[in-house]
Amino acid sequence: MRIFPELIVCEHCDTVCRRLALAHGAVARCKRCGVVLYRADRLSIEQWLALTFAAAVVFVLANTYPVVRISLHGLHSETTLWQSVAALAHTEVAPIAMAAALSVIVVPLLQILLLGWVLVFAWTGRRAPAFTEAMKTLTALRPWSMVEVCLLGVLVASIKLSSYLDVVAGAGTWATAALTVLITIIASRDVHWLWDLAENRPA
Repeated sequence: MRIFPELIVCEHCDTVCRRLALAHGAVARCKRCGVVLYRADRLSIEQWLALTFAAAVVFVLANTYPVVRISLHGLHSETTLWQSVAALAHTEVAPIAMAAALSVIVVPLLQILLLGWVLVFAWTGRRAPAFTEAMKTLTALRPWSMVEVCLLGVLVASIKLSSYLDVVAGAGTWATAALTVLITIIASRDVHWLWDLAENRPA
């Protein structure tokens, strides 16, 4: 199969465009639908890898430490993201629990692992094994990461419960907020240049 690195296909209208060198800060848009194809300003491999590693650390904290602490008449209760999903799974809304687990835990974890896999090999000057599959999976996972929706849900629930109980945001909430920022940064970067980089590096 021939590869045409000088061409790029719009993800929205499938228009084939020629890739051009851009000045710093410039943006390339599809000539048919106007969607952004790629940007000139990008992070270096080291910066991107550092942010991905930070996201991995924060992900562990967000899933290990309690999200909220609820107190009532001297009784305390804490719950983590995993415990919340497990509790939903044993109710009538089990399908919602599965969707929540995928969008809040599984998909972000896969994004971090796959991106870290590709970037570590790129940093060492090699193309990652299964590079094509990893890149395609990253592109497919991008719309399904919804950590920010989880954070918003935690905040809304905490505000409503605070009228009846003593609710304190746990370390998991702050870690989830940090994870939301980091996932947004690393998942929204233009990955097309990694394809170009991989073409010039040995497997």
